Amino acid sequence: MNALVRMNSLMLPGAILCGLVLAAVAASLFAVFGSKAMIRSANDRVRDAQTQFEEGLQAMRQTVEGLAAQVQDVQQQPRVMVAPGLPKPGLNLTKRSQALRMHRRGDSPDLIAASLEIPLQEVDLLIKVNRIVLAAVA
Repeated sequence: MNALVRMNSLMLPGAILCGLVLAAVAASLFAVFGSKAMIRSANDRVRDAQTQFEEGLQAMRQTVEGLAAQVQDVQQQPRVMVAPGLPKPGLNLTKRSQALRMHRRGDSPDLIAASLEIPLQEVDLLIKVNRIVLAAVA
């Protein structure tokens, strides 16, 4: 019986060691298969992202081609030259003297502007400038 106990005492650590080795192998296999599944999933996501990127790139290319065609059409159209607008005629000497004469007679700035067909602001400015000049002379 002693031999049997000695043999069992040697087998128990060997069995535990074999169990640990089998558990380590099982864990390793689980890790390998799990990592393969994760790699496949990552590859699928990368493929999907690349497909979306290529679709977006294709849409941008079409947009750029359309814009290039529009630019080309615009460049081929004949150029239209627009004459610069004529400057607004200022208050000439005749109208200025008439406005001052009417102001001296006592006409209102509204009446002066309406009868000479000039803006009211110009009449007001002319009257103010005239007052300043007269005050400086006197």
